[in-house]
Amino acid sequence: MEPGPGSGSGSGPGSDPRRWGPVCCVLTGASRGFGRSLARLLAPRLGSGSVLLLLARSAAPLAALEAELRGSSPGLRVRCVAADLGCEQGLRQAEAAMREVLPSVPTGRLLLIHNAGSLGDISKSFLDLTDPDEINNYFAFNVTSPLFLTSHALQAFGKRPGSNRTVVNISSLCALKPFKSWALYCSGKASRDMMFQVLALEEPDIRVLNYAPGPLDTDMQLLARTETGDPEMRQHFQSLQESGQLIDCTVSAQKLVTLLEEDTFPSGAHVDFYDI
Repeated sequence: MEPGPGSGSGSGPGSDPRRWGPVCCVLTGASRGFGRSLARLLAPRLGSGSVLLLLARSAAPLAALEAELRGSSPGLRVRCVAADLGCEQGLRQAEAAMREVLPSVPTGRLLLIHNAGSLGDISKSFLDLTDPDEINNYFAFNVTSPLFLTSHALQAFGKRPGSNRTVVNISSLCALKPFKSWALYCSGKASRDMMFQVLALEEPDIRVLNYAPGPLDTDMQLLARTETGDPEMRQHFQSLQESGQLIDCTVSAQKLVTLLEEDTFPSGAHVDFYDI
């Protein structure tokens, strides 16, 4: 989720999918929007023997995506877990699935993508955020869950000779710049970026990327232009939609796939859609 474009236009990747060989891939927030588009692009690239573990809250769209990917990508094992990553029970469900799946795959490549996230109540200003439960619940889902899942995924996969481990955090311009009415979202995204920079520093053999996908044409953008408390910000989001500046999820997901294929980004870097 992005407030708006930065500078530069970039060019799109080629359309021919390249096979990556066997990969263990874990993707959160997979049932809709950017996550669903990304799953559809990744599936044909994952070679025979790969596992794609999809996590999201909503069971029905997750099951539909699972059926679609299984039908279009023979040799790919797709596993779905419908879980609320904002609570301990949901995190334990996800952990159990990772500990079952990841060690069982004879591959040296792990790809973990943290796409799940929420806006929070953007109708409120900073001074309106007075409920500790609301604040704690927001950070439990948006900060605690990616930290918890990353640690457990890396432990479950283990250190394998010649292995390639990559962790992607779906970030935002909001990780770098403050926006009125978006105190929770901005602070959550900033926290996640820094958290994964620490991972890159502590574990130099793990590739880490913070990817900001640009202002996507999703349900989140609809909320942004209808519910943002600050009138100037609300108008900004409305103008993005009216001027056709919103980005199709598949276009941005293709840029992320290209980044992963080229694998030249500095580990821990924040890379924006408009930088590419």
